[in-house]
Amino acid sequence: MKNIFYWSPCLSNIGTINSTLNSAIGLKKYFKENYKVVIINVCGEWDKYRVYLKKNNIEIKDLGFNYFKFLPKEGYIFSRISYLIIFILSFLPLKRLLLKNKPDHLILHLITSLPLFIMLTNKVDTNFILRISGFPKLNFIRKLFWKKISNKIKYITFPSYGSLEDMKLQKIFDEKKMIFLQDPFINVSKFNEIFKNKEKVENNFFIDKKYFIAVGRLTKQKNFKYLIKEFSKFCKINNNYVLLIFGEGEEKNLLNQFIIKNKLQNYIYLMGYQKNVMNYMKKAEAFILSSLWEDPGSVLIESAYSNLYIISSDCKNGPKEFLSNGNAGLLFKSNRENKLYESLNLFLNKENLFKQKVLAKKNSKTYTMFQHSIKLNKILIN
Repeated sequence: MKNIFYWSPCLSNIGTINSTLNSAIGLKKYFKENYKVVIINVCGEWDKYRVYLKKNNIEIKDLGFNYFKFLPKEGYIFSRISYLIIFILSFLPLKRLLLKNKPDHLILHLITSLPLFIMLTNKVDTNFILRISGFPKLNFIRKLFWKKISNKIKYITFPSYGSLEDMKLQKIFDEKKMIFLQDPFINVSKFNEIFKNKEKVENNFFIDKKYFIAVGRLTKQKNFKYLIKEFSKFCKINNNYVLLIFGEGEEKNLLNQFIIKNKLQNYIYLMGYQKNVMNYMKKAEAFILSSLWEDPGSVLIESAYSNLYIISSDCKNGPKEFLSNGNAGLLFKSNRENKLYESLNLFLNKENLFKQKVLAKKNSKTYTMFQHSIKLNKILIN
């Protein structure tokens, strides 16, 4: 039985959490006789999932004391401070853990520089699998570091062909080590259980309106200010539609002030973080993705699986690929003035929406926990 360890120190509610959970659980569920699966609990970030993981036969290895609640999590600078703290406090404990337990494979999701540095400076008898999501900023130091450790990494996985091809052009890693592996965003049984929930939408202030939804952390990447600007033009002509934005983040106050300044309070609502957005997906007109980059984005996949029509920017790397170049939804030029506005108007008059939704759902089924586990197993046995 092989020991598979996951390194994924998530600071906030992002798609990587579900991706890590579903990957670990799927591997144990479908290949339980082959693997012992462990998630490294770096600073207490996985504490709230202990019962769920134990129920699914996933072990948690505590790296040190619980300081997760003390880490700053909002904003680019503060999150980098947290990463630095994790790096410093986790270096020796992670080194001891790897040398003592000697896992067969270590799958790296976030703050990958720490385990990779340990691999570079120590003789660690473990295969390292680097997960790259999106196209990382390849500054001189990172590029030099990756070239230095490239021969020691077993595999590098990418959630879209676009990001894989982009990285090939950099000539950092051996192309034979670079593998396309979809993220396991859809846990079918859990997803269907949530989606069948009879809980009703409680907010009555837009109950008589048709609504679009957008979901994600309120950060620069998600480009919600652009979305609000474009939707404000649309709702002036189509005042029976509203926009619901779900998520928390450092741009919340900025976005809220912009909504108030432009008197959009009756058309655009910041809904905050919601554990179950599925209740809103059931009756939404469409899901809008305005991001500057995604690869391809967990909520995009979940929306398609929920039979929700998708209107998305053509940002790098995943949305265009996932939506089959516009055959499975509407694509607009990312961050271009009036392009989303035009797409919203086109949506109202578009025919064959059902056909496009069917194709999008078909594409989403390749991102299930089962499909991911089959591909990951093939990687691990090579």
